Amino acid sequence: MKQIRFYRLNEPYGEFSNFSAHPIELKGLVWPTSEHYFQAQKFTGTEHEEVIRQAKSPMIAARMGRSRERPLRTDWETVKDDIMREAIQAKFKQHPGLRSLLLQTGDAELIEHTKNDGYWADGGDGSGKNRLGHLLMELRENLRKAS
Repeated sequence: MKQIRFYRLNEPYGEFSNFSAHPIELKGLVWPTSEHYFQAQKFTGTEHEEVIRQAKSPMIAARMGRSRERPLRTDWETVKDDIMREAIQAKFKQHPGLRSLLLQTGDAELIEHTKNDGYWADGGDGSGKNRLGHLLMELRENLRKAS
């Protein structure tokens, strides 16, 4: 099976990264990136949510979201995949060019490739869960069925 690895914004398929500059509209607000949305949802209903939405970059939003100085919602581990699914659905449905790019990947296995993350990515050596890649492939299949 063909594999498509993505991670860095300036490399092929960098648009699949949550750091890509593709604003999304969710909850009646515009979020600069899907990363901003995802990280902010760790603190939904608190002032931290809006502070993260206004972060100057996705890297800053990620740092803020990962900081345990803020009170993480108690159900985070059970809802994080659904929140990521919601964020990428918005991103790929609201940006037709991205939707086309995702559909053009055919049946390739999509892999977020970095040693920095063993849950959303492949851990750099394939030992990670690659949840972002799996959710993108699930979305691709759903988009295919809907068209």
